[in-house]
Formats: sequence, structure tokens, C-alpha cells
Amino acid sequence: MNRPSLRLRASHLVSLIAFSQIQLIAAYPHPIPYPNSSSSALHNQPANQYGRGRVNGPPAPALTITATAITAQTTPEPWHSLNAIQQIGDGQIQEIVWTEVLSSSRGPEKFYSTTTITNEMTSGSWPASILWAHGPSGWQGPWSTTGANAATQSSAVGGTFSASTTSTPSSSSTTSGSLALGSGASSSAQSTSTAASTSTFSFDGVSSSLPPASTATATSISSTSSAVPPARTSVPDSSLTSLTTSAVQSATTTLDRTTSTVVITSLETAGNPSSQPFQTSIANATSTLSLLDTSTLSSIGPISTTSATTIDASNIFQAIATDAPPSQVTSRGDHPVPTLGIQGQTERLETNKFYANFYLGDQAAGTWTHPYSVSWSKGAGETGSWGLAVSQIERSQLAEGAKDPSKDAGDASFFAGPLGLQSMVLSATELAKSTTLTTDTLTGFSVNVNLLANAGAEPAITYPMVQGMAFVTGLYHGATPLLESGSGITSLTYAGAVVNGQTFKYRAALSDSSTWLIYITPSTTSYQTNSFTLLSSGVIQGPSGFGGSIQVAKVPGGSTSAESVYDASAGAYPTTTTISGAVQGTSGSYTLSWSKGGIQSQKLLMFALPHHVDTLSPSTASSTTSVQLWTTTKGLATAIAADSWTLQEPSLPISMSFAPWSPALGSVTTLSSSAKQAINAAAFSELSQDISQQTNSGSIYYDGKALAKFATICYTANNLAGNATLAATGRVLLEQAFALHVSNQMPTPIVYDSLWGGAVSSASYGNDNSGADFGNTYYNDHHFHYGYFVYAASVIGYLRPEWLNEGTNKAWVNMLVRDYANPISNDPYFPFQRMFDWYHGHSWAHGLIETADGKDQESSSEDSMSLFAIKMWGQITGDTNMEARGNLMLAVQARSLQNYYLLANDNTVQPPAAVGNKAVGILFENKADHTTYFGTVPEYIEGIHMLPLMPFSTLTRTPTFAQEEWNSYFASSGIKPVTQVTGGWRGILVANQAIFDPVTAYGFFSGGGFEEGFLDNGASLTWYLAWCAGLGGV
Repeated sequence: MNRPSLRLRASHLVSLIAFSQIQLIAAYPHPIPYPNSSSSALHNQPANQYGRGRVNGPPAPALTITATAITAQTTPEPWHSLNAIQQIGDGQIQEIVWTEVLSSSRGPEKFYSTTTITNEMTSGSWPASILWAHGPSGWQGPWSTTGANAATQSSAVGGTFSASTTSTPSSSSTTSGSLALGSGASSSAQSTSTAASTSTFSFDGVSSSLPPASTATATSISSTSSAVPPARTSVPDSSLTSLTTSAVQSATTTLDRTTSTVVITSLETAGNPSSQPFQTSIANATSTLSLLDTSTLSSIGPISTTSATTIDASNIFQAIATDAPPSQVTSRGDHPVPTLGIQGQTERLETNKFYANFYLGDQAAGTWTHPYSVSWSKGAGETGSWGLAVSQIERSQLAEGAKDPSKDAGDASFFAGPLGLQSMVLSATELAKSTTLTTDTLTGFSVNVNLLANAGAEPAITYPMVQGMAFVTGLYHGATPLLESGSGITSLTYAGAVVNGQTFKYRAALSDSSTWLIYITPSTTSYQTNSFTLLSSGVIQGPSGFGGSIQVAKVPGGSTSAESVYDASAGAYPTTTTISGAVQGTSGSYTLSWSKGGIQSQKLLMFALPHHVDTLSPSTASSTTSVQLWTTTKGLATAIAADSWTLQEPSLPISMSFAPWSPALGSVTTLSSSAKQAINAAAFSELSQDISQQTNSGSIYYDGKALAKFATICYTANNLAGNATLAATGRVLLEQAFALHVSNQMPTPIVYDSLWGGAVSSASYGNDNSGADFGNTYYNDHHFHYGYFVYAASVIGYLRPEWLNEGTNKAWVNMLVRDYANPISNDPYFPFQRMFDWYHGHSWAHGLIETADGKDQESSSEDSMSLFAIKMWGQITGDTNMEARGNLMLAVQARSLQNYYLLANDNTVQPPAAVGNKAVGILFENKADHTTYFGTVPEYIEGIHMLPLMPFSTLTRTPTFAQEEWNSYFASSGIKPVTQVTGGWRGILVANQAIFDPVTAYGFFSGGGFEEGFLDNGASLTWYLAWCAGLGGV
């Protein structure tokens, strides 16, 4: 579930990365901290008074700055290697970056500021671009921005600037303002003339006259300051360097700064209430249940369990239905979350996919394609770029939280990748403050991200985002490429043409000792093949008006073969993914196929996660390469050179049904007479409870859990205890409770959201409560919520098949399945597989709320329940494709969970420090946090990955894992022995114990020490007795 922690939320901490080492410390950006007319100031000034101010972190200790001269030096510490002041033409914008080193009580301090110049001064008697500035010894200049010694003099950081022009014979203008490069202010000064003129400038009261010139053009200068200087630059194409093959450009300057990144150490709780995953009190029986007179019924239900042994389905991705939701579910188009920047499309919009941060919040949070992460720089971060930042986190860079002995059996409380790295940025000179981000072609596996120079313009760059892509690709539409790096580029090597001269390769060595490959594939033959130039240690520029693709890929450290692998696929890129699948007998397979852009003759290179590698078909496995890169939370990814993969699951849980089940035993439908007697007594008592009250709580989630509980009791009484009369009595009450929801008469009804395309709770409309009913309105947890309803409907339909065709029962349940697990992409009402991620092999619970660490899921077991419900609904309704799909999804998910969520001692995928925690906790795309949104005690953290205990539990939770987890936490020597656990969690833990010790578990539930308070509102003694007895042969 997505529920917030009860812990105090800590401030975000910042990680400083020194190559492979991370330290969690408080830090903050360095604005220029002093007023321009003063020689000293405090470092921690309020924002907008003396600078931009501290952005994040706790208050910094006061730091006294003493400047002997308020100057900025472009030498010997320039930001750009040459032409810190770049030559520009009329109408262009240029940002000059100043670097300043000052003495302080803490030692030397370096600060940065920028000046933006448009329409530089020109004069017939001067070089093309001239800048005059005031330094310690007065006015200096004129400066030429061309030539080997360009921009090497000191220049004033700030002060009072005024300019006047006396023109001969007639025109004159004077403008003054504050040229305060370090102040955070913005101002301008203009000088215009139509004839020869003499211009007088004053700075801090010092005046200087510029020499007369024959002509002068309109000049506009504006100044701003930035705590982190933009590295954008622009030079004319004629200034770009032409390299021969193997020629190396070396940066003449280095980025003298520590790379700063953020590690989120606390839970982001927006949209997630702190409620536990079940109601803590149950409406007990107030009267004795009156059994039905079964002679009045046309039938009292089946007497044998339903169980398939084989399935044959050649195309499992076929429509469930395509009609509108039932009419009692009204439609509304005013969802509280807007479709920010999303371009129109015919397919329904995805809400829970990996790329959702691109249209949520400020659109700048990260997206994880694995092994890369990408984010819109949006003028911030290490580069100040407006392009798309790319990074790949090594295992050694993961931050690990200190162990909490009260809840962590492993050696870390969390592990997380650092945020904010900008190893490479795909940008363009045209992108600046007016840049707009849009998305289009949203699918279950991919999206196009577009950066526009301004709203309404055509995209300057389009980035196709596909899970597992080996290259991050930018498609340039007549823009001037900038490739920037926050880490710093020490050298750029032109490696020549690859792919029959269609693609051109560069090798960038970064200051963090990593190597990135850059592949240029122009769309025209007029491209100058070697025109990308390293302007500084932070910027590579390409030719203006570039059309084509630019791709970047990271070379694994120490690899000698990776470059040839990348070369063999360069120039081609995936645009989207399609999936097909089949089940035959007890095995299944699915194929991921990619549409391809770029050079069609090149094989695509895509990264497979560990659970993929385990199941590759022989033909796909033969395309496996030696290239491997770490992901943040899914272990080591392996590159495969193929346009499609086929993955095989050899053993599907076909025989799993409503009865107790395990891979070793199959379905168990025969119990001892003593077990039946105990089950009958429990079922009679529990069916005497107020079913209507428990199933009408005001929460879709809690209602579904209660309906599923009573459905299980009815099934168990009928099929396992042999009491058809009791089962029929309970079923009638269950149908009445279910009918309330089908008719949509709950206190908070479901509505059809026509904006995004989904069935949602109306709880969050008209208010700011995104966490109402666990965030259902915002598409949180739909598989958890609706899975319980689908399962309960399956039991009702099994016990009385006529129910399926009465009213809108079947259509209403199909609506829920289509909402969270729709198998087609062209359904006019619902998107493809909203929750389940076929690339990751499990679902994401997080909906339309921006999250810094990406999508997440807290309860792997309720994820499994939702798939089990699909399997059983397909079986009961005769939808063989749905049944087959549910079986395949369960098998894929079990493999995925055992790699990433449920960590046995022999797990080699996740970091060793996390393996001892057993259940990983909340799994994000960038973090695994051993906690829950509703509390931090062991029974919560482990138990949320247990409930509900149902037939699928033994598929995902192996006896070995369950025993290890028990020994670490709940055995007498564990962190919290089960005897110390109270409430419904006690029952959950012991029912889980039945996976490896069912006899002891049965003794607990059947013994005299059992208390009704050990049951949560989604569990029953009836089922726990049958579950333990079936697995234990009792």
C-alpha cells in the first residue's frame, strides 16, 4: 500500500559523491553572499537580499567572507577554457560565467555568477566583439573575444553601472542601472548611436571614456547571478574544431567543484494516508445465524472444487470487453490532476508508468529506464542546463542507511541512488528559461519527451523513452546541439565513422573516471562529420541547424569489449514496445518486440533485468552480450542485441484454485474430519457477523477486503468442510453486500474519470485530500482495491454461476479488471495494464503524484492477490485468455519478487546489506526502504508482504525464505518474537508460518489460547484453519 510513515520526516540530506564514495551530510549551494559595496558579509543571507540564498538543508553556520578586492577573475580559474566571453552576432544571447576566489575564515571560497549579453557592441574600428569592464586598477579594455588570449583580464563582479553616449551630430541617450552580477538582481544598460560617438561608463564612481568609433549599434546588457552557473555557450559554426580520426581534444580547464546530489532519506507521504491495511475492529455477531431452507433454492452450489490442469491459449492479450462502463458509474472530466504537457492521443493515458514524473509536479523529477535515469534539468543542477540529464549509478554509489536494530535484521535500513547527477546532458543552445516540456505517444512501455524552445514551438529535441534502452537518444529538429556534463569532460576523442559512414562516434572521458560514448547520426548528407567541439570541461557544441539523432551510452568500467557492442547497434533506437504471449499446457511465454527508429539495418541493444536473464529462450539468449551496467534497485542489467526477446516460464500455477495450494502439493481439497468440524464451527460463527456493516465501511479498500473474507468463508464451508447449507446461507448475504457496490450506492461511489480513463473513487473530488481512501482517486493501489472485489466475484460466480448473467454483475467486475489489468492498448475507456509492469515483472502502486525516487510499491503480496483474482475470474467466466494471462503473470511476478522484494539468504541481486532484511520494504525505482507508510515495527514491514495469506502465497514465498524471515524476526530469538505481537498482525504472522511449519500454525489457530483479536478484518479463522490443515495434512 502507499501509506505514510509515522516517523518524523527529516529534511532532505545531500550526498557529496567523490567517485564511488558517498557521504550523507548537510550541504547547500554557494550564492555570492555579500553586498557589492561591502567587503564582508555572512554566508547565510536571506534570499534576494545579497544573493539567491541557501536553497535547502538546515541553517548553515555563519561564515565571514573578507574580500580584498571585489573582483571576478576569468584567469587563472575560468569556467570556460577559452572565450569565457564568446563572440556572438546580433540577436543572439550569451551568458558569461565569472569565477571568484575569496579568502574566508574557512579558507579559500569560490563563487560563480553570470552575465547575459544580447546584441553585443560592435564597431567598425574594433574587433567583432568588445567588452569593457572595471577591475582593481580601473577600467580595462577593450577586450576582444577572439584570439588566443581572449577574455583573460579581471572584470568587475558588481557595483553601480551607468552608461551614456554622446553622439555626433544629433542623437544621445543615457541609461543607468545596477550591474550587480552577484546580487541576484537583473538590470540593463543601453547605448545607441547613429554616428561616431564617445561613450562614458562609470562603475562604483570610476569613470572611463570609450574611444570614438566610426559606427556603433544598439547594445543591450542584462546581468543576473546564479548560485550554480549555467554552462551553456554558443560559438559560430566557423569556430568549431575539425578533428581527424583518433584526434583528442583536452579540456584546458577543469570543473573545480564537488558534485552535489540528493539522497531522499525519508518517505514522501503525499497522497498516502497513515491508516493500517485493515480495520482494527470487527463487527462481531449480535445474533445467531439462521440457516436457509435449501429446498427453496434452485441449487446450493457445486460440491467439488474447480481446478484446471492445462490451458491452451495462443494469444493471451485479447480484449475483455470494449464497451462503456455500466451506466450506474457516472462519468466526469474534472479530475484533480491535469494532463500537464500531454499531447492528444487516441489511446487512453497511462497513470502509473515509469515516466509519469514528466507530466507531474514541476516535471523535473527523475525517470528510470534502467540502467539509466533521466530528468529534465530545467535550468538547475550541476550544469544549469535546460536539456535532458542522463546518469547511471554504480553499485558503489548507492547510499545505505544505518541499521535500526529494532526493525532491521540486515545491515542497512535503506539503500538509494543519489539524485541530481548530470553525467551527460543532451541539450541545445536554443533551450533556455522559456523551454517547455511536452509528452506524446504514452504507452505501457514508452513515451516521447519533447523540449520546445518556447510554448507552441515545434520541438527542438524529442527523446524516445523506452524501458531498457541501451542508448539515451535525442532526435534533433534543426537545433544547435549542446552536450553538457556536470561531472566535467577531461577529453573528447573523435573515433570516426561507424555503421558504413552513417554514424559518427566520439568518446568522452569524464572527470569521475567514467567513459561515455556519443554517436551522431545526421539526417542529411551535408553534415560536417567531425564538427562537434569541446568548448570547455562542461560543454560540447555541435553545428547549428542539426537534424538527426545524438545518442549517449556509458561504457562499463574495465570493459574492453563494450565499445564494439555499442558500435554494432549505434544509430538505431527503440520507439515503443509491443507484447504478445501464449500458454500451452503448463508452460507459458511472452515476447517483447520493439519498434525501431534510425538505421533499420542495426540490431537494437536493450538491457535485460536479472529475472529476464533467467528465462530467456535459447534463441534470445544467444544474442546476450558481455555489456552489463548496474541499476539502482534491480541489480545488474545485461545488454541483449536483438529486436525482440522471448521469455519462457516453464511451470505455471495452472492447478492453483480457491483451495489451499503449494507447488509441491497442488490443490488440497481433502481435510481430516476434526479439521472439518473446527472449520464448520468457525464458519458458522463468522457468517453470523454483520456482513453488510463490514462491507460498507466508506472505503473501497476495506470493503473489498471484507467481501473477499466472507467469500472465502463461503467457499471453505462449501468445498472443504462439506456444509453446503451454511455456504449458501452466507452466499446470499454476500450477494446482497456485493450488490450495494455494483449498484454504486456506497457512501463514496465510483466514477468514471474521462480525463485519464479509469474507474476511481469520488473521495478526492472537490478537495485537496489526495490521500482519501489510500489515494484511489489519484490511481494509487487500484490493483489492491479492485483485486479483492474481483476475487470475491469469482467465488460468488463459482458458487452460483447464474449470478454472472444477472444485471450488470459481470460488466461491473470486468470494468475493474479493465481498469487495473487491461490486456489491450486500444480499449476506448481504459489504458493497457495500468498497474502491472511487464518489464519489471511486478506492479507499481503509485499513481498521479510526483515522487523524487520514482514509482513504488509497498505490498508485494496484495499485488499477487490481484493477479490471482484475474486468473480465477477468467476461469469462472470462461475467458481462457484471461485465465492463461493470470497464470503467466503470477509466474513472472513470483520470479521478480524473489529477485527484488523477498530476499532469501542466497540472493545476489540486491545489495548484501539489504538481504538480511528479508522483505525489502517499500521498493521504489531508485530506493528500497525497509519501512512502511503506516509504521516501522517488524510485523508491519514484513507482514505487509504476507497479507492476505491465500493459495498464491506459497508460490511467491518459498518455505526457505519464510523460514529465514521467521528466524530473523519472529522466532523466540528474533528481533520481535511472535508472542510479543498483538492484534491482527499476530494471525497474519502465524498463517505465514504455515508455509514452512503448518502443523504448529494449525495448533495455534485451533488451540485454546487463540483470540478473535488475532484476526484482521480481511482474515477469518475459517480460512486459517483450512489453510494450515491443508498444507500440513492435518
